[in-house]
Amino acid sequence: MRYALVLLLGIFLTACGQQKSEVSVRQKVAEKLKTPEHIPFRKDGTLTFIRADGRPIVTIDIEIAETDSARQRGLMQRPSLPPRSGMLFLFDREEPQSFWMANTPLSLDIIFVDADSQIVDIHKYARPFSTDVIASAAPAKFVVEVPAGFTDQYGILEGDRIRWRRLPPSQ
Repeated sequence: MRYALVLLLGIFLTACGQQKSEVSVRQKVAEKLKTPEHIPFRKDGTLTFIRADGRPIVTIDIEIAETDSARQRGLMQRPSLPPRSGMLFLFDREEPQSFWMANTPLSLDIIFVDADSQIVDIHKYARPFSTDVIASAAPAKFVVEVPAGFTDQYGILEGDRIRWRRLPPSQ
């Protein structure tokens, strides 16, 4: 009886210690995301996903990443995105593209799009903070990042297209 009581107490204390360390890790991540480096979403335009037959699927607000530094930063240090929003990456040439999720706390769907605006590859549920390379299966000129599950929620498929427009600069 005494042995069972000691064993239960040991299990309880171990569980409390693990729970405390998990909370500590979460707190550290939360504190890091509160730093001045946290970047708010900036609406630069809109993007519509379109079925292969021309029917619109859904329109989202987009932040546009078109400079090297903006493309490298991507959605790093973004703990969330507004509903129906994402990031559009613009590249100078259509070629194989590759991404990674380092310093990105959100799980994302990464959509690779060719120069004709056709979706050529979709990588779903990219793992947050991963340094694994996510490469396009075909050359791409555009890449769209949206919250994980977005492509499943709206039934977006390879072969669908995108149409985007930039908002006029604010005065």
